[in-house]
Amino acid sequence: MADLAARNESPEILFWVGCAGAFDDRYKRVTRAFVRILEHVGTKYAVLGLEESCTGDPAKRAGNEFLFQMQAMQNITTMNGYGIKKIVTACPHCFNTIKNEYPALGGDYEVIHHSTYLQQLINEGKVGVSGGESFKGRRITFHDSCYLGRANNIYEAPRDVLAALDADLVEMKRSRANGLCCGAGGAQMWKDAEPGKKEINIERTEEALATLSGQAAALANLGGVETETSAPGPHDLQGSIIAVSCPFCLTMMSDGVKNKEQESRVQVFDLAELVASAEGINA
Repeated sequence: MADLAARNESPEILFWVGCAGAFDDRYKRVTRAFVRILEHVGTKYAVLGLEESCTGDPAKRAGNEFLFQMQAMQNITTMNGYGIKKIVTACPHCFNTIKNEYPALGGDYEVIHHSTYLQQLINEGKVGVSGGESFKGRRITFHDSCYLGRANNIYEAPRDVLAALDADLVEMKRSRANGLCCGAGGAQMWKDAEPGKKEINIERTEEALATLSGQAAALANLGGVETETSAPGPHDLQGSIIAVSCPFCLTMMSDGVKNKEQESRVQVFDLAELVASAEGINA
């Protein structure tokens, strides 16, 4: 961003990378995939680089309002200084914080989650999801991020992106507004597990695997409020995919698949990775 500003140029969008996108080795692959998509369609974008700091979401969820406001004001001052108007991010936590909590501190921007942005690119014909890996007939289930879904009512955009892949999308019984958290939201990622019988991400992974394999008996024993009432038919897990749109969800669901020793049969991917692979531009 500083280089563009020095040339008196402005980007079409500011890509907010986020802490996970910058530092987590697994989620760096999502960052690279999304950047390849932006370059593929010719979007003029910029990143803050070293000027980008944590949005303050973990601090706020953990109850440290003072630290949150310090981090938020630092980011707002930086972005306002550059005259930023439009932000796209792959992290629902960053999305929610910048969109809903920064305005009260003077940070008013158009904020878009990458699932919505990818949907727009597909609808405009800029991304054809063809020429690369084919997902036709591949069994995919989508895990709703709490901060994207319940917090911001974005349910259809990620599903529209998956529909464009021509895959076999099967819904978990607890989905959309009744979806089950991966277990990392609300700063839970940063604290030890509380006493209980099972980790939340294991419960959610079991539901995802049962949905992909069509285990009706396992799905019938689920608790909570159900959105999807029909059970999918039996299916081989090999080549199945759990799709996510959040770095926390990616970590928790991946750990759950490893816990169930299914990582050789079931993969966990972010939407950007799937689109980039389908377009033939993912490394």
